Amino acid sequence: MTLLSVEDLSVTFDAETGTVHAVSGIDFTVERGETVCLVGESGSGKTVACESVTQLLPTPPGSIDGTVTFDGEELTGKSERALREYRGGRVGHIFQNPQDALDPVYTVGSQVVEAIRLHRDDSKAEAKSRAIDLLDRVGIGNADERFHDYPHQFSGGMTQRVVIAIALACDPDLLIADEPTTALDVTIQAQVLDLLADLQAERGMGILFVTHDLGVVAEIADRVVVLYAGQVMERGSVEQVFTRPSHPYTKALLDCLPGRGASATIDGSLPDPKAPPTGCRFHPRCPHAVPACERGDPPPFATVDGDHEAACILHEDPYELPATLGETDE
Repeated sequence: MTLLSVEDLSVTFDAETGTVHAVSGIDFTVERGETVCLVGESGSGKTVACESVTQLLPTPPGSIDGTVTFDGEELTGKSERALREYRGGRVGHIFQNPQDALDPVYTVGSQVVEAIRLHRDDSKAEAKSRAIDLLDRVGIGNADERFHDYPHQFSGGMTQRVVIAIALACDPDLLIADEPTTALDVTIQAQVLDLLADLQAERGMGILFVTHDLGVVAEIADRVVVLYAGQVMERGSVEQVFTRPSHPYTKALLDCLPGRGASATIDGSLPDPKAPPTGCRFHPRCPHAVPACERGDPPPFATVDGDHEAACILHEDPYELPATLGETDE
């Protein structure tokens, strides 16, 4: 069953210098027990898309349009009161900046307990016991003692583990993890990924995972959604996307992986979100772009193989222009 369905999601922010188009008409789904990875450069709209699911973005200045359906219930337009059932309860969030997610004046243990008791009927003793167990499972040694410590007494990596424990506190149906392993060393990263995999297997939890680490994507993802400048460029199973990247942007990202024998960077930078280019938003940086790429609306999705799709008129390797368009098409 489809756990999360996002359709035609657009998010804008009103700024003094103009309207910022952070996300523009994206679609993706997460099935029960599935891990979907959102990938793309910083500024591609990944975090905004994630925080739009339970409407965590401030409105105003933000504005969210489109449809977000969770377990058959449309979340778009629900009141703040109604959304509390989902935030931290049925939908767990691991935020990108762990220091900002914790209150410095309360112990980490009390914050985990608060998350548990907000959505469950556990007694204080039961919640404390569960909190200590969670802290231990995410790799915090002497969890029964560290339960009483404050956030400033934890390193960045340890703080991230506390945030992960809070996100898992209420056995969510969906976990939204925004760069959850960035501040962790390789050993702890592996432990956290193993923990998430175990919990997913136990509970059929869906995971929406944001990361810059394509090695992690290859390890954990069932499906991949590639974002660029607020739009979806390509989507498909991890095997399809990694073995047959069909959008030049996806191929460029994969070419940046160590050992590919290619440049470690993509020429150019993301477009101004207040004035995104017409046509394909990647065309100013695309080495294969032709005049047809620059005009009109973004290109529609073309089926590459099964449910593997790419929003590119040149999606066939080696990016040959379809004859119907013509090289000099004006």
